[in-house]
Amino acid sequence: MSKNGKNSIGLDDAEMLRPGRQAVRRDVNNVVEACISRRAAVGRLAFFGAVMSALSGRLLADQGASGSYSNSAIAMLPSDESTPKSSDDEIRAIKIARAMRSGPLEITREATVAEMDHTGNITEVLRKGTNEWICTPGDENKIGDPPMCVDELGMQWFKDARAGQPRPTNKAPGLCYMLCGATQHSNTDIFDRTSAAIPIGPHWMILWPFNSKHCGLPTSVRDAGAWIMFAGTPYAYLHICGTPWDGREYSPENDEAVWTMQYSAKRRSALGPSRRGNSSLPRSGGM
Repeated sequence: MSKNGKNSIGLDDAEMLRPGRQAVRRDVNNVVEACISRRAAVGRLAFFGAVMSALSGRLLADQGASGSYSNSAIAMLPSDESTPKSSDDEIRAIKIARAMRSGPLEITREATVAEMDHTGNITEVLRKGTNEWICTPGDENKIGDPPMCVDELGMQWFKDARAGQPRPTNKAPGLCYMLCGATQHSNTDIFDRTSAAIPIGPHWMILWPFNSKHCGLPTSVRDAGAWIMFAGTPYAYLHICGTPWDGREYSPENDEAVWTMQYSAKRRSALGPSRRGNSSLPRSGGM
């Protein structure tokens, strides 16, 4: 509470900010002195968290999010965003940032950002795009509603699933990125709406009927590799853990292959102690 009894934001730890963040501290102090409504307070606190995350190091969308599916982990304003002028603008900007961090920057920078309801219909366009991708901010308080970036064919797959259609109607494989991670009710039944939440790490998806037996791939939830989700159903698809940028990029001019295979001593046998290395090769010399 402020001295005059009105509601205000209290941020006692503002003085602990490092000197390089003086500009942010001045903005925070201005907010502290302002008497604002509950709605404005929520918006400003969310924006403050986004700014502090940005100062800690702006992570581009093509590197994926941290995998922690929460507002505090993925609500970050893009580096080219100007400071929003109102709490509604702040909330809108953070929703756009959430959506953009769900996919690669090469796609999300030109994608349409929109909100989608439980039936797969677009309810509000937050930012008009120029390519065929749609990114949604999702709702972390709802199971099965993560931030995602999906192409036109993938969007048809999601619309069919959310509308309860017996099978998807996309005529070619769809693509979807969920690089912020997700939650869902089931790994086997796409229409399950009651089971406890299953946490899923960052991943991307090829939305096309995959036969797990033909592919020889697992069907259980994993934290690495890939598996067939909803195996044995018309909605079976290839689920790939992590991001496509895991690992190191090869440069023929600067890199060389590093052989990581290791040898160990053979087990003792009737022939006597074994020797390390190429002990099976014939020895040279007269001895």
